[in-house]
Amino acid sequence: MELTLIPRAEFEHARDDLALLADMCRANALVAVKRAGSGHLGSSFSAMDVVVHLFYRELNTAEVGFDDPERDIYFSSKGHDVPGLYAVLHSLGVLSPERLLKLRRLGGLDGHPDVGVPGIEANSGSLGMGISKGRGMAWAKRFLGRGGRVVVMTGDGELQEGQNFEGLQAAAAHAQGNLWVIVDRNELQSDKPTNEILPLGDLEAKLRAFGWHVGSCDGHDHNDLARIFAEFRSAEDMPKVLIAKTIKGKGVSFMEHPRALQEGGGTYRWHAGAPDDEAFERAHTELVDRIRRRLPDLKLEPVGDVAEEAAYSLEGEPDSGAALRPKVSDEYVAEAYGQALLELAADHPELIVLDGDLASDCRIRPFEVAHPERFHESGIAEQDMVSAAGGMARQGLLPVVNSFAAFLAARANEQIYNQASERTKVVYALHYAGLIPAAPGKSHQSIRDISLLAALPNMVVVQPANSDETQALLRWAVVDATENVALRLAIGPSPRRIELPQEKLAVGRGSVLHEGAEALLFAYGPVMLHEALTAAELLDGRLQVANMPWLNRVDGQWLAEVTEPFAELFVLEDHAPVGGLGDSLRRELDGHELTVFGVEGWPVCGTPLEALRFHGLDGSSLADRIAFALRARAAS
Repeated sequence: MELTLIPRAEFEHARDDLALLADMCRANALVAVKRAGSGHLGSSFSAMDVVVHLFYRELNTAEVGFDDPERDIYFSSKGHDVPGLYAVLHSLGVLSPERLLKLRRLGGLDGHPDVGVPGIEANSGSLGMGISKGRGMAWAKRFLGRGGRVVVMTGDGELQEGQNFEGLQAAAAHAQGNLWVIVDRNELQSDKPTNEILPLGDLEAKLRAFGWHVGSCDGHDHNDLARIFAEFRSAEDMPKVLIAKTIKGKGVSFMEHPRALQEGGGTYRWHAGAPDDEAFERAHTELVDRIRRRLPDLKLEPVGDVAEEAAYSLEGEPDSGAALRPKVSDEYVAEAYGQALLELAADHPELIVLDGDLASDCRIRPFEVAHPERFHESGIAEQDMVSAAGGMARQGLLPVVNSFAAFLAARANEQIYNQASERTKVVYALHYAGLIPAAPGKSHQSIRDISLLAALPNMVVVQPANSDETQALLRWAVVDATENVALRLAIGPSPRRIELPQEKLAVGRGSVLHEGAEALLFAYGPVMLHEALTAAELLDGRLQVANMPWLNRVDGQWLAEVTEPFAELFVLEDHAPVGGLGDSLRRELDGHELTVFGVEGWPVCGTPLEALRFHGLDGSSLADRIAFALRARAAS
């Protein structure tokens, strides 16, 4: 299908009509997300009128430029609304159309804000940091004698993160009147209403109690926005917060949340993921028709087709009928995990499942439906969730904690450490582990969680290769393990179905998946095992591949037996090269040389193939790297 973009010149004809500008930006954000195959439309659309109003009417930034120290600063703390911000920056000439159309691609635009992109003032995507970061910027402006306000957008669900309230309290204590916060109060989280996840109560009273000047308005009414911003400018020297009442999916009738919730049976399907062809056509036609009623001579420019390799993308967002269905297997290890939880529940009444507003992504909604009394929704608050789980464990329950690996292992690391020190048992399910999918960017790519958790004396870290091993490892974690267990899980579909030998699960022991004569490569998880097997196939009998799901527990006898025939040993990490499986194996190999291939430096944003190739971890690159090492050994 042909995609079209509204060129920047067309925005010059609409500068006096902010609602029209917002719809034009919505149309371009929709095209960018469709072309990327993933992204966040619902909250991009809910925040769009506010963002357009800020840049076209309220802030001095477009006039003085993003390098001027006196500029007003705007950034989004929630971050997943960045397709909308990118569309606004394109309309202002800050971003080229070529770059807008490389959303979530290598060398294009990150799936969450990154300061390497023109116009982006702060990295975000890990929720709850923006108010604190904004108050730091506002404090620095005053300290340095610089003018300009700092305006931070937050989501309403994001306010469940406790750091927000630390920032609110400190900003009021410092009387930071140059700090404004805007709450996108669309009353929806990833797929359910905020009041069903964790109600915020009387938000105006709560924020006022922290010592802020509080206002509220219709976030889609530009007269109302102008009124409230004028009030903020004339108010006393104290921080200001606007509760902007918005509609998630605003601008596309079937994406707007009152209707979308009803049609979705109580869940919202347009938070993330690209619409399929039919939904895209309906949405784009609705937007363009409304724009043309006010701008009859609107011109659209066709954009190129989606590159073929994008069609191989491992989709990592919640399923919303994405247009680019992945050309990979239909196996999801996370789905097998959710099913195993259900099966274990019957025999283990002590098992309690905790969620951080990611029930759909983590495939635990079936457990929530079947056992609502044993499902504990913590909202977007990982530290609170882990400490609550620790309290439950002290009372003899077995909590299973679920969140994305990047947030759970890092944000709640001190809380996990505290729980582990009490010698209780908790199972941590670390979803979205590793490099892939890479489109959301570094805030969501978890390449440090093994090192953060494996250092704990009573924490076993594992990652399954396929559905069967997922179920077996979870069953072991619940039934047999005496320590805490961190279970890393890939969130997308497996690139291929990994066939494992029919062997009984044994702690610290892996299994050989592909025979080879010259070198041995250890790997784990469906993504990297696929690349390892691809490398072995390309090397035609030279490379042996072993699955090693135990990332910090190694059976020395098994390791000695499996490595004995080989002079060259390699490890493929779905993690940074430090602190992962490679380091665990080195401690048992007694000086045997081992080469680790891992994610060096910051993980890149892009399609899986782009990201893997960039880091030299795709099957073809691995084959070349291993062949080079073998040639070097033969020549020495």
